[in-house]
Amino acid sequence: MERPELPLPQLHAFVVLAEELHFGHAAARLGIAQPPLSQQIRRLEDKVGHSLFSRGPGRVALTPVGRELLPAARRALGDLADGLAAARAVGGGSSGRLRIGFAASLALTVLPSLLRDFRQRFPGVRLDIREMTTAPQIAALHDRSIDIGLLREPSEAENPDLDFRTVLSEPYVAVLPSAHPLTGQRTVQLTDLSDSPFVLLPREVGPGLYDRILGLCAAAGFVPRVVQDAVEWQTVCALVETGLGVSLAPASIRRIRLKGVAFRRISPGAARTRVAVAWRGNDQNPLVTHLLGAVSQEAPRVP
Repeated sequence: MERPELPLPQLHAFVVLAEELHFGHAAARLGIAQPPLSQQIRRLEDKVGHSLFSRGPGRVALTPVGRELLPAARRALGDLADGLAAARAVGGGSSGRLRIGFAASLALTVLPSLLRDFRQRFPGVRLDIREMTTAPQIAALHDRSIDIGLLREPSEAENPDLDFRTVLSEPYVAVLPSAHPLTGQRTVQLTDLSDSPFVLLPREVGPGLYDRILGLCAAAGFVPRVVQDAVEWQTVCALVETGLGVSLAPASIRRIRLKGVAFRRISPGAARTRVAVAWRGNDQNPLVTHLLGAVSQEAPRVP
């Protein structure tokens, strides 16, 4: 059996009249004249197939049918009001879900304070945080499985449909086994690492960072001999600790505490790695705009 459609304006008129039990008062509350109110009630009764009100001289009362309909009518109007409020909150950027990809090393720098500040400003937003290296983040932005990414050394020219904004830059450091002869120096010349084996992140997970490190070594006159790769900086440091090799890494990696690993500044000291935020340029999600604003406020506080 097909269920009858109950137009919301008629339900609204019904609920108001049920509360007022007076056509004049209900019409005034609705901001309409009495005849249109009577027409709305009549149309609703026609759809229900029964009278909703008993009418007499100077009195209006709900019939048993009207008393049965009233709770459902209130629920329908309440659900609509809740839905409209939720839709306005999402449209205004105070509610909804934001999917963020981030490079693991950023958990050591900008990410914790950025997310803390964002959550304080937008407590109604659900954050879906995903640890991803740079290349998977770019792919996830293209296939729309994340809304915004925080990554290192992005290849902007290869992704013209994405927008990028620099968040911070930080120097590179040499990652050395604690027994390495160079740990006795406060600053390491890159050329001094030319004979050492290297442990690096593989190019496929972070091509920009990988190429940047190889470019620094090339400028120092050598090609690093990569003997092992690892997709996480924690693993890179652990492999260095075993004596397997040395590495070059962003300075924030110093916050990984391993007894058998030493971090030293490198010379030339102008070499820096760039962290950027990336998003789809045509994205209309207001939550992306809010996070970009939070990034702009956070970046100046990050050394």
